[in-house]
Amino acid sequence: MTNNNVTNDEQEVQQPTEEEIQRLIGALHNNAIHALSSMFEGDEVDGQVLNHELYGPIFTFRIQVKESGNAYASGFFMRELLDKFQNNADPAIWLASFFYDLMKGEGSKLLPQPPQSEDEAKALIDSTIVPHCAKSIREEFDQENVYVDLDFHEQHGPVLEAGFTAIKDGNNVCALPLHILISHYLLNRDPAEPIIQGLYKIREDHGLE
Repeated sequence: MTNNNVTNDEQEVQQPTEEEIQRLIGALHNNAIHALSSMFEGDEVDGQVLNHELYGPIFTFRIQVKESGNAYASGFFMRELLDKFQNNADPAIWLASFFYDLMKGEGSKLLPQPPQSEDEAKALIDSTIVPHCAKSIREEFDQENVYVDLDFHEQHGPVLEAGFTAIKDGNNVCALPLHILISHYLLNRDPAEPIIQGLYKIREDHGLE
């Protein structure tokens, strides 16, 4: 009994307090602002942290380019920012890459307006997100027979899944809930990217280049 109590106490001590979490959020926000400022010297960089009911803290950043006057915005989940600042040799380059991609288009690229109804959300999925993901996935694996389809997962609800028909044994499918894909889209992130990464992981697990 005593040993169990000690273990439980130790586990409780290891749990971060709300104050520690807020300090971590503040440090991540400041580090990201500093990183982006170092990559876009002379431009205006700002950001904010929003608390999402499902995903927790979401960090959004905006860059106002002095020369053109255009503004670009993108958002990131706390877990991925934390991972990059802890494990990436140069998180500034990783962060900046999303804005460089946005700057390839014409004019400003601010965060999209979220759908205001279920009908708008369905139209966004059917007309924009799913066609874009299917096109991007097939272009990325143009030498493979890849299928992309909508399905329903008992635990996660509607999902978009993609897989390799040539892989017969073991896992050959990557599926993501539609709400995650919508979140990526609303953060000016490519919703196809996490599925493509998952498909590469499947190929790696099966020893394929």
